[in-house]
Amino acid sequence: MEMHQGQSATYSDPSLVDGDLVDGAAIAQPRRRRWVPASIGILWQNRKCRIGLIMLAGFALVAIFAPLIAPYDPKSTAYESNLNPTRDHLLGTTTAGQDIFSQLIWGARTSLIVGTLGGILATAIALLIGMTAGYLQGVVDEVLSFFINLALVVPVLPLIGVIAAYSPVRGIGIVIIIIGITGWAWGARIKRAQIVTLRTRDYITAAVFAGESTPRIIFREIMPNMLSLVVIGFIGAAAGAIGAEAGLAFLGLGDPTTVSWGTLLYWANNSGALLTGQWAWLLAPGLCLALLMTSLTLINFGVDALSNPHLREE
Repeated sequence: MEMHQGQSATYSDPSLVDGDLVDGAAIAQPRRRRWVPASIGILWQNRKCRIGLIMLAGFALVAIFAPLIAPYDPKSTAYESNLNPTRDHLLGTTTAGQDIFSQLIWGARTSLIVGTLGGILATAIALLIGMTAGYLQGVVDEVLSFFINLALVVPVLPLIGVIAAYSPVRGIGIVIIIIGITGWAWGARIKRAQIVTLRTRDYITAAVFAGESTPRIIFREIMPNMLSLVVIGFIGAAAGAIGAEAGLAFLGLGDPTTVSWGTLLYWANNSGALLTGQWAWLLAPGLCLALLMTSLTLINFGVDALSNPHLREE
């Protein structure tokens, strides 16, 4: 297109922005690239999610640097028993003479390990069963749906208790496995329902006609479009794993030698902490569990905003 003399060209390159004026013409400057993914920005914009991320980061730092933060060996019994909070022992000592504050610090590591690994295992099983059942309609869907419904109606807590009680092995590993194989059903049901609505989309039909294999279609074409649902399922499974581990330990079905918040509550209850006035022994691990579960719940608000733009905050 011809231009009259005296007119200047205007460039609309989206990678450039207007800069300084030189001789009446705008010098385009390159736009700064964003090094932070947009999804992280959406999570951080949500005030509830931001609080949850800060709280979770605090617990993660405590778990990582537990050897540096804890003043004593959590299993050492070299101290006077049943002490109230003092300068040397901030939360007092147990009946066996162990420092409660050191055990509280190390307990954060146990809870986060159980929550992360248990959540990953339960989410992986839910993805494999739920997405396969939703995509392969017919006999496969009917068989897998039967097992999903069966797992949903079986009471999970008594089942976990029975498996843990009769297990010949005790420790964090067996707890993670028990939580993983008993906590996948609800996530599988949700993912099956979601994939049923996605399997008829045009891009899935195009992938089928292109000759792509079923596993590739499920995990490379469909799963990225339900990533927020997967993350929400993982957060819920992780929170359930943390609560289940604490519950098993409190009931005496875990390893009593493992340092965790549930074990702290178990020994506090058995030793009559309230009768001896050691309120910190009971209150501190219970409060930490509540705050950790609250942080995961708050993060869910931000994950919801990723999939639903109407929930995003300005």
